[in-house]
Amino acid sequence: MIRLPALRHLATKPVRLTARSAQQRRWAQVVDVRFHTTQQPAQAILEKYREKLARKASQEGHSSIEDLKAAYADKIQAQRKNDAVDVPSIEALSKAGGIPQTEGTPAAIKPLGDILDLEKVAELPEKELTAIWRLRHASSPQTLCAVIPAATYKAMEDLARSSPFFVLPVPHESQGAEMHFLQWTWDAASKTSTVLFTQLVEYKTRGEFAQPHTTVTHHLDLIEDKGLVLMQGQVMEGRGVQPDHAKWLVMCLQRFYGGWEQKGDEIDGQRKERAEERKKLLQWFTNGDSRFSVEKLLEEAERMG
Repeated sequence: MIRLPALRHLATKPVRLTARSAQQRRWAQVVDVRFHTTQQPAQAILEKYREKLARKASQEGHSSIEDLKAAYADKIQAQRKNDAVDVPSIEALSKAGGIPQTEGTPAAIKPLGDILDLEKVAELPEKELTAIWRLRHASSPQTLCAVIPAATYKAMEDLARSSPFFVLPVPHESQGAEMHFLQWTWDAASKTSTVLFTQLVEYKTRGEFAQPHTTVTHHLDLIEDKGLVLMQGQVMEGRGVQPDHAKWLVMCLQRFYGGWEQKGDEIDGQRKERAEERKKLLQWFTNGDSRFSVEKLLEEAERMG
């Protein structure tokens, strides 16, 4: 069972990795799982619409479907050019200094004062505040929540300010790893920071119009007075991501952005070395350094299992 020692009281169930998956999870291939499950071979599409195509060919005086295709070849080619999207590799995105465009700050972020009575909350001990926060998000399996120590959040934000974009893998047993990219945004008016998670293929296909599958918002109102940050997340239904996948991404976010080591404990040499390696990958991606590679990213993510 995966523990979140610094992102405490996460309300969803932990991700479970079986012994079998741990042994096989070398993630030798990086794939988009949705592509595997939704794309149909061209021949299957042809068979499905063969009768309609034959009827259209007859109506237009063509002797066969092949003749119909030949007659429309120029139009088909022109449409393909219009629909074509340049899909760069992850390394290309890194060399460009991360993701070149942004999705923008999520609309209509509720300030914490619209969710809780801040005057009453300020008087509550941490244990009671945590229980109330969890109860507010316990009704839906699509939600995430946590109460984060200030030191943990500040360590993450320090790196996020200089590296607001990154890519993270989600392991899928026997199907490799599905890649996701994340973007940090800040909204001073609502005293929040938000992390948007989007399938990488979704961004590369739709660019600035890509829709995130998960949003994680940190409310900073209590960070000074109580030393706490209240986090809430929402996993969108129908976007191809399960709550357990989102939780894995939140754990990876904490690890790669330095929150994992902010517990007040001494960090042993091996843990410190791994933390430095993760930090390097983040910086290399941001700076477009050629030392960043998907293979190294997967190796570090593997160690978290």
